[in-house]
Amino acid sequence: MKLTLHHVSFSSENVARLDAFYRDVLQLDAVTEDIPKREVNKGYAGDIAFITDGEIQTHIAQKDLTVGFKTGHAVNPVERGHIAYRTDNIQEVMAHLDAKGIQYSDWGHTAAAEWHQIFFYDPDGNVIEIHQVDT
Repeated sequence: MKLTLHHVSFSSENVARLDAFYRDVLQLDAVTEDIPKREVNKGYAGDIAFITDGEIQTHIAQKDLTVGFKTGHAVNPVERGHIAYRTDNIQEVMAHLDAKGIQYSDWGHTAAAEWHQIFFYDPDGNVIEIHQVDT
């Protein structure tokens, strides 16, 4: 079960303003590859900006407090943001979390066509995403 840090996600009422801040002040660049095809008809169609330092991505998503209700998932990753790890074996990750008694919300391909995503909370309520790229 190998995990690598993939992105940090912030939620914002004003995606363009926050995107401009990170591009202008921190001089981050637009992500030009490794952007998932979005499934905007499955419950979340908010604006998203994708920027990077060249290694780790930052995703800025439009805050949506109702996305959990719209998608039927217990964890809302765009309420206040999350940290995301990529794995090469999502089934192994889910089995590991099951064995540890960690509840998670299996989003599957609800938000991203090529990414199988799960979301869960750490002990302090921070949202964690783990995803696998499906080809």
